Amino acid sequence: MDIEQMMIQYQEKCPRINDLNNSQRERIHKIIGSVEETVGLDYLVDCVADGVSAGGDGVLRCYVGFEPSGKAHIGWKVLSLQLKRMLEADVNVLVFLADWHAWINDKFNGSMENIQLTARYMEETFRALLDYPPEGDGPGELRFYYASELMDSGNYWARVLRCSKGATLAMVRKTFTIMGRDEASSDHDLSKFFYPAMQASDIFELNIDIAIGGMDQRKAHMFMRDVASKYGWRKATCLHTPIISSLKASGSRMESFDHKMSKSDPGGAILIHDEPKQLRKKMQKHAYLNTEDENSPIYELAEHVILPEFGEIIVTPNPKFGEPSTWTDLNEFKQAVMNGTLHPLDAKFGVADGISRGLEKVAQHFENSPELLERVNEIVNKK
Repeated sequence: MDIEQMMIQYQEKCPRINDLNNSQRERIHKIIGSVEETVGLDYLVDCVADGVSAGGDGVLRCYVGFEPSGKAHIGWKVLSLQLKRMLEADVNVLVFLADWHAWINDKFNGSMENIQLTARYMEETFRALLDYPPEGDGPGELRFYYASELMDSGNYWARVLRCSKGATLAMVRKTFTIMGRDEASSDHDLSKFFYPAMQASDIFELNIDIAIGGMDQRKAHMFMRDVASKYGWRKATCLHTPIISSLKASGSRMESFDHKMSKSDPGGAILIHDEPKQLRKKMQKHAYLNTEDENSPIYELAEHVILPEFGEIIVTPNPKFGEPSTWTDLNEFKQAVMNGTLHPLDAKFGVADGISRGLEKVAQHFENSPELLERVNEIVNKK
């Protein structure tokens, strides 16, 4: 979406966007131009126009929360590309390490030691993914914050109770997909019913202006906005990034996100630490790519991972079967596969190589400092 498309798309629902100067419009575009959905743009536009923020100092703050639950998959890359855009737009980026949320969700069988070890690994991973930005509480800086730090505050728990007030059990059950659970999974565990209220409270207590997450976090964000309406609290703008499908996924994409990539299925998931040969092998063996089907995780990876970062997909076939080619347009790449110009295996390998190219800094980081990754491998392999 370019700036003119943005103006046309939002000027009716958010008329004040027309009042922004060119620099302000460019900033808004950098923040929202590549996401799948923006909810509550009017709040963000007001902040940019008036130079204000939830923290009272004019510094826009965004938040993305993660349960420390194991090694990273390629979905983190999609989010990190968005977070890079936030940093470039002089937004303070807070990566929230939800250790208590992971404990509630039974990660590592409730071992807080292992959860927090994984959180430290996540810090290192995001530093590398984001290319080591300056860290601090200022514009264009990166922060890490643990749920266990926030929970020491009595104000936080008062906020959780307020967020819980008036929320029915049926309403909360509908949000369980944010934990990767179905609605009937947790009637034996009361703590899980507090999870959505905690996630909403995190956003309010941390003075967040922009909440970011995959489309699977939409229900949690809408719960937060409903609570804000009830109490007259500020409503953070919510940005939702695309969900990458499992390599094995085919056909239409379902709203339930049953198709999404999960590290619990090693064959269907691309892990951040997959080596180039390993990634090519996964693509060859598992990735769905049918020349008669416009849906494929290969196209999703090209659209949301490779083209946003590099602007091109480089395909290098075996010299016996063709010449190298470069693709800068997703539709042209897709049509070349569907009409036989580009062999499906060559397309898969081109996408695999592009992903590996984008993960070189992460690979180098953990090659130089392997200790945390080695320890996470140990506890993951024990699960």
